[in-house]
Amino acid sequence: MSKRVLVIEDEERLRRVVQLHLASGGFEVETAGSVEAALPRFEWAGLVLTDLRLPGEDGLALVARLHSARPGLPVVVMTAFGSVETAVAAMKAGAVDFVQKPFSLDHLQTVLDKAFEVKALREENQRLREELGGRYQIDNIIGRSAAMQEVFATVLRAAPSRATVLLAGESGVGKDMIARAIHQHSLRRDKPFVKINCTAIPENLMESELFGYEKGAFTGAATAKPGKFEQADGGTVFLDEIGDVPPSIQVKLLRVLQEREFERLGSNRTRHIDVRVIAATNVDLRAALEQGTFRQDLYYRLNVLPINIPPLRDRREDIPYLAEFFVGKHASELDSPVRSLAAGAMHKLVAYHWPGNVRELENVMERSLVLASGPVLEEAEVRLDMAPSRRTASSGEPGFLPPGMTLEEYERALIREALRRAGGNKSQAARLLGLTRNALRYRLTQMGEADPESAPPEETP
Repeated sequence: MSKRVLVIEDEERLRRVVQLHLASGGFEVETAGSVEAALPRFEWAGLVLTDLRLPGEDGLALVARLHSARPGLPVVVMTAFGSVETAVAAMKAGAVDFVQKPFSLDHLQTVLDKAFEVKALREENQRLREELGGRYQIDNIIGRSAAMQEVFATVLRAAPSRATVLLAGESGVGKDMIARAIHQHSLRRDKPFVKINCTAIPENLMESELFGYEKGAFTGAATAKPGKFEQADGGTVFLDEIGDVPPSIQVKLLRVLQEREFERLGSNRTRHIDVRVIAATNVDLRAALEQGTFRQDLYYRLNVLPINIPPLRDRREDIPYLAEFFVGKHASELDSPVRSLAAGAMHKLVAYHWPGNVRELENVMERSLVLASGPVLEEAEVRLDMAPSRRTASSGEPGFLPPGMTLEEYERALIREALRRAGGNKSQAARLLGLTRNALRYRLTQMGEADPESAPPEETP
């Protein structure tokens, strides 16, 4: 693929240095000192590298204009040190990445290489969807629906690259399996795949778990220990439930993504690693951005290649194939006589709303196989988990709120009830409410409730 870069920079010396370095790295380079001078070269360009401060039209307006006129054209912006807010605004307007001045030329080349990789991924998705044709399965992930065909195409094209992937979807849709499929189809398949469940690690242990620690870093640290990122060197790190990472760790993750370096706890020696990062979330991170609980710059670094995995209720045509797959997978190991499903049983499965998605479907099939009596699973033998509906109805028009309560009062009551049911455990309470741990803490702060977890952590790993 030809790498044609149009550099727009009003400082002539920097413009020339960048041109010479990129040309020596295999790029085709054209330069301009202003947007007006660059206009004739936009159709030629495969990528635009532009300063945000330019004579005439500024870089931010240019990014928005190019994103509207040529949405497939990647734009990388250069910005002065300390102007992260401006760079984030540029990425919101459509830029794919940014570099802060002063920058190393090698780092700039890495950023541009990654931008061209992502461009190639997006351009080939349509072709891959057409080529997939009859391919309805990747590594035991079943999907004949158009939505899953698009997911498969993105997985197969993303796998060989090192682009960071952000998986979004409800609990149970198979984010873990998609992450493993990306790793298994990559050049890193023979290297470690390290999964990190961000919800399961206490906040005061997260830094040492992720980045390791040195001997004597805290009481009880008798020996040095590498962290998860070091264990994954050369391979893939899967950050599950990334929305639960506390702000102090978000800063360190951003550095790993940008510079691929970190320090162990208790050490000032910088270590360099080569890892591919895949992150997953079952919540809308954009809401966390609005609440201030998730860093904007980290979000845009993670969201290089987003893959949205649809819930099972939005791809019901996949349910029969999934059900048959689970029969073949579990019937023998469960010593079940079932070999097929009756039409009524299949209809019952397709009609159900599946709040737990594919994970719930597999559990239902296992339970039904154990209790079935013949080779054909009948409708009455499909054992659904008929939990109470989330909706409550009464005679007449249902109310939105309990009588006499405001929305704020109702929210406070829900949070207190979740904490009571969770025995005060904030992570569990957050899961009950469908929130991240940090989002719950934010709401508790707004309520004026004391948060013991915000106290300084003890010196234990």
